[in-house]
Amino acid sequence: MIRAEALTLQYFDHGRVIHACDAIDLTIGPGEFLGVLGPSGSGKSSLLYLLSGLRSPTSGTVEFQGRRLDDRCAAERAAIRLASFGFVFQQPFLLNYLTAIENACLGQPQPRYDHARRVFEDLGILELAHRWPHELSGGESQRVCVARALIKRPRVVFADEPTASLDHSTGAMVVDLLVSHMGDGALVMATHDPSMLARATRVIHLADGRLAEEAG
Repeated sequence: MIRAEALTLQYFDHGRVIHACDAIDLTIGPGEFLGVLGPSGSGKSSLLYLLSGLRSPTSGTVEFQGRRLDDRCAAERAAIRLASFGFVFQQPFLLNYLTAIENACLGQPQPRYDHARRVFEDLGILELAHRWPHELSGGESQRVCVARALIKRPRVVFADEPTASLDHSTGAMVVDLLVSHMGDGALVMATHDPSMLARATRVIHLADGRLAEEAG
């Protein structure tokens, strides 16, 4: 489904070349839960941004479903993300002037609120559908973000430290929700907490932008 070859992202810091990702080769298949493990600054977020087309690599290639993603224009990459990818970030980004269910349907060409309500019910947050973001706890807000990622039945969900701001039990619940609703799609989750990857199909370890080892 996703294939990366020699994927590299460089930037300059006071004259020094920093390798956020350094020549990473990686393949992610349908139905796979790939854990990306490493400390802060190891390149986890950069890798997710490259794989999803949020960033363009300095060198190397990314393919999605057999077609190059990295050489497309920004508008084409955005269209692919909208149609095929879901995202859950560390902080639950919700717009304060939209209700929970409106936030979850944001970006959909024709919001299907009946389907959204079913997803909310599956996630145990149906009673939160018409609440405003300021009325939600951190865990509730993150579950709304999970709903937003899942509503369009994405081919790949990218989760970047989605449990970092949550207590352990709430974080584990968020991961369980993502896994139980991924179907035949893929889940790629970056974290510094190995306990959140107990259900991962495979775990890769990053250190200084390099693939250090593989387990699972």
